Amino acid sequence: MLKLTNIRKVFNEGTVNEKVALDGVSLTVEDGDFATIIGSNGAGKSTLFNCICGSFYVDEGSVYLDEKEITYMPEYRRAVEIGRLFQDPMKGTAPHMTIEENLALAYLRVAKSRNSVFSRIGNKDREKFREKLSLLNMGLEDRMKQPVGLLSGGQRQALTLLMATLIPPKVLLLDEHTAALDPGTADKVIALTKRIVEENHLACLMITHNMHSALELGNRTLMMDAGKIILDISGEERAGLTVDGLLEKFSVGTGKALDNDRILFSKIEGK
Repeated sequence: MLKLTNIRKVFNEGTVNEKVALDGVSLTVEDGDFATIIGSNGAGKSTLFNCICGSFYVDEGSVYLDEKEITYMPEYRRAVEIGRLFQDPMKGTAPHMTIEENLALAYLRVAKSRNSVFSRIGNKDREKFREKLSLLNMGLEDRMKQPVGLLSGGQRQALTLLMATLIPPKVLLLDEHTAALDPGTADKVIALTKRIVEENHLACLMITHNMHSALELGNRTLMMDAGKIILDISGEERAGLTVDGLLEKFSVGTGKALDNDRILFSKIEGK
């Protein structure tokens, strides 16, 4: 379980460039929750992820993981239990290393902390890598000795997702992880995401600019604006909600219309 209580983060405080990025955010994500997050640019979505990952320390509030406070835990220690994917497919892998070497790094990053600092992969680990790669249906299991830099963006993002969940984390954060992919590849990565989250019963948060994805994926939808969570819906209320209804709830919650072009265009695309 992930729990945030009254989180506040201000950048450039006391200057003309002061920005309240998170303003009293409280959120609880249970194991098995798959929550989509939507909001305009600058709403605080990626800042929320940075807070959870420990990219910075918050000014106020607390962060808990499985009832253990991690508010001031360093980012590298949180990375053992919190997986994250970025929008840029190039961010999650080392291009000059092979597929096998990238998987080994991801595996040992977590396995080391549980076993020995002298851990190394063996034949059983390699077979496990091949088995996991075969599930991607991209033929990567036959290219384990090839540099990752030779892969397409979609293949790299699928590999990054596999690396982040090779040893299932307690929380998986997806920061528009399909936004840079073509529609066909994005659909494959989304299907893979759903399967991994469901099979491992992960707590997952996914930022998206696609209104339809925000309502169709997972079991919960959050909407952010001006550093606050203004909407948190699930169950029957979410099941019966349309894209137009979601836009109306945004207007009611903020007193203004949503003006993000990418989000509004996604409404048209889904028709």
